[in-house]
Amino acid sequence: MELIGYLASILIGVSLGLIGSGGSILTVPLLVYLFQVSPLLATTYSLAIVGLSSIAGVISRLKQRLVDFKTIFIFGIPSIIGVFSSRKFLLPAIPEQIYGGAHFMLTKSHFIMLFFAILMFIAALSMILGKNKEEEEEALPIYGFTLMLVGFAEGLLTGIVGAGGGFLIIPALVILAKLSMKKAIATSLVIISIKSLVGFSGDLLNTAVDWSFLSKIILLATLGIITGNYLNKKIDGAKLKKGFGYFVLAMSLIIFIEQFFFSNLIK
Repeated sequence: MELIGYLASILIGVSLGLIGSGGSILTVPLLVYLFQVSPLLATTYSLAIVGLSSIAGVISRLKQRLVDFKTIFIFGIPSIIGVFSSRKFLLPAIPEQIYGGAHFMLTKSHFIMLFFAILMFIAALSMILGKNKEEEEEALPIYGFTLMLVGFAEGLLTGIVGAGGGFLIIPALVILAKLSMKKAIATSLVIISIKSLVGFSGDLLNTAVDWSFLSKIILLATLGIITGNYLNKKIDGAKLKKGFGYFVLAMSLIIFIEQFFFSNLIK
């Protein structure tokens, strides 16, 4: 299983490089199901893997001048504050056993995985059911207080599950900031990298990290993102949106099925 896990680690980077997201969607299940890492520790490792491997994608997008820096400031800073607050205050406040009954046991680990799947499901529907519009590369972004609030909320939510949040960031930037898919992907990568590393830094104070294991995953994911960057240049951004949505939807359903039928959630 570990060999499969290491090979799948490359897909984390491919996903980030190709569509600017999906890295954390692969990372948390990969660590939990293939490497038997606890869900809580997996969220910490996910932040490091996604944050560090994203740097290669950020460099490539900066060279292509696809990054919208104003959006990073308005959406990204509140998102970073949100993820730090979530990791520092919200996550530690969740009890180890949330509910225990004769036929149902909801633990902190179950909650993290189910909450993660719910976020993925909602994001997938927003991408799949969204209206198909031709991308307007020259359209001016729309900024405002709403975008700041959405950024903060996204940081809070994804901080709980250790996700980079691209599966929420990209729809927000496309729908609210009116960015083209290509620009949304590039800007998302920058935000993901910064806030993931901020969240991971906060976790280092109270988490024992297996650096040897973590460095291997980061290296493979970085190789993957270089491959994804190359593929991104060959694929039309308008075609990525729904394909990504179906991918996220499939992953969310897999997690739901595993949690309800193959774990001890239901006795």
